[in-house]
Amino acid sequence: MQTVFDSPVDPQLVERSLAGSAFGSMWLDIPRPSYEQLSGSLTADLVVVGAGYTGLWTALHAAERNPGQKIVVVDAARVGWAASGRNGGFVDASLTHGRANGKARWPNEIDKLEAMGRENLDGMQADIQRLGLDVDWQRTGMLTVATEPHQVAWLREAADDGEGRFLSEQEVRAEVASPTYRAGLFNPDSTAIVHPAKLAIELARACVAAGVQIFEHTNVTAMESAGSGLRFTAGNGSITAERAVLATNVFRSLIPGNRLRTVPVYDYVLSTEPLSDAQLDRIGWANRQGIGDCANQFHYYRLSKDNRIVWGGYDAIYHFGRRVEPVYENRPASYRRLAQHFFITFPQLDDVRFSHRWAGAIDTSTRFCAHWGLARGGRVAYVNGFTGLGVGAARFAADVCLDLLDGKPTDRTELEMVRKRPLPFPPEPLASIGIQATRWSLDRADHNAGRRNLLLRALDALGLGFDS
Repeated sequence: MQTVFDSPVDPQLVERSLAGSAFGSMWLDIPRPSYEQLSGSLTADLVVVGAGYTGLWTALHAAERNPGQKIVVVDAARVGWAASGRNGGFVDASLTHGRANGKARWPNEIDKLEAMGRENLDGMQADIQRLGLDVDWQRTGMLTVATEPHQVAWLREAADDGEGRFLSEQEVRAEVASPTYRAGLFNPDSTAIVHPAKLAIELARACVAAGVQIFEHTNVTAMESAGSGLRFTAGNGSITAERAVLATNVFRSLIPGNRLRTVPVYDYVLSTEPLSDAQLDRIGWANRQGIGDCANQFHYYRLSKDNRIVWGGYDAIYHFGRRVEPVYENRPASYRRLAQHFFITFPQLDDVRFSHRWAGAIDTSTRFCAHWGLARGGRVAYVNGFTGLGVGAARFAADVCLDLLDGKPTDRTELEMVRKRPLPFPPEPLASIGIQATRWSLDRADHNAGRRNLLLRALDALGLGFDS
């Protein structure tokens, strides 16, 4: 059975659309400040490893909780250079990668988790306004679209479960004019969109204003216990600290026992040139919602402030050995496939060209959302496994890490989601075999009216998963 995205597209159109695109994240193609590299030795009360969203929110909120602390953030490259500068900029209220996933895993906590997620999104918006962060924040809501007949029922069920308002084919196409849409689900308050790199850059600025010290190009290669504290070998120097938060996301954990909890999966993205008013009028999109379809291999897309369409998803590529390598980012087949799907979705935009193409690695967890832990006698907290939905959840995760280090129970630390860790992925070669078989099965399900085969049903029963 074919899906709508198997429809033919003129290959010359695809090649023309990509011909002038620059390789690299559009979001990071802006002026940004730099921070010095660590040299020599210093001491701190708290060291944060990783200057993405989680690390920066951790440092900022730690400084606000205890203004007298000496807080240091270090990053192997630059502020926001990895996932925080490459994602689609969707700030979702969900802490559990969607209500359905959270409800299946923590049915007794789902209402509390949903409420905490909304509180976190509201708190993030309040922080941005209070600190005057220039991040192109828009509370647009989220439009989920059905592109296949069987997906319409899924959206009706989600609407019945309180996840939004169901839209008929006519209603959803009145919002955004795509011939692929069969129905929609709109939640007006669950999602904001943001300039992702500006968010990281502005969080770093707020951290410095709060007294936090940031070092770039400072790779932490070792973490050791040092008396009652910790010692980090970092860049051309070292840091001795009482406590630490590891916010290294997809990169190799400094805690060996945590390394099997995630796998890196590559996600690919295109950005168009700014649409003219005439081009934008062809598709509507006056309300500027974030959009995603509800297939297993799904697309996500949104408008930037200057009316570029940022278009990503579908391919989720794993490479043997859990490696994160720059060479994996330049995958022409994925960029061509994304362009094909773009023109299937918006055939009326056949004169649009892409300005940028890029990729990044997602830290994928078997439960699709973040997990936490403590190490070194409670002196080190860590979090990872956001599985592609961490722009908003990173702020919540940072507060959980600080709560865990404080050692006093809070509503956050008492959550089952926080107290329990996901099952690990197996070592190689089993990880690669299992992931590739699961990817194939998800593709087959999309081509078979959503029906899941024996492998997917077994993984569902075990609470395991693979998603982007």
